[in-house]
Amino acid sequence: MRIAIMSDSHDQIANLRAAVLVCKEFGVGMLIHCGDLISPFMLNELAGFGGPVHLVYGNNVGDQHLISQSCGIRYPTITHHGGLGAVEADGVRIAITHYPEMAKGIAAQRKFDVVCCGHNHRYQVEHHGETLLINPGELLGKDDQPGFCLFDTVSRGVERIEVGRRMEFADEI
Repeated sequence: MRIAIMSDSHDQIANLRAAVLVCKEFGVGMLIHCGDLISPFMLNELAGFGGPVHLVYGNNVGDQHLISQSCGIRYPTITHHGGLGAVEADGVRIAITHYPEMAKGIAAQRKFDVVCCGHNHRYQVEHHGETLLINPGELLGKDDQPGFCLFDTVSRGVERIEVGRRMEFADEI
């Protein structure tokens, strides 16, 4: 199974929409969002995936009440895990958090095959013993080209997919 891992979309509808379309084209079976989705209206974009979606909060949480209340009810395919999540797919145990330092701590426990995180907007894949730690980088497009990762549960391979285009921010004086 292919699993999409994304993070830090920060209300960028076009980038999240593009990522979801790529997921559908590539036959992705599950989508994981590692936080900083922000606004409840972004749930509609995630729901467009059509398959199971797993979501955690980041440090920019938006309307926590409306997001948590909508997942599973208004959006039955989206599971909201709060600050820390765990799922299993094809026998692969996956932990989800927003924070890289927490992810490293979870990986060190060796209870999961894969640990996913975000927060620092930097794409990174590294091994911690037998555990694979994946930070897909940002969907926002502020600090880097917007993108996400595809993880294959059979090969255990990771591929970064770029979407949209990078946003240009003027330096403020």
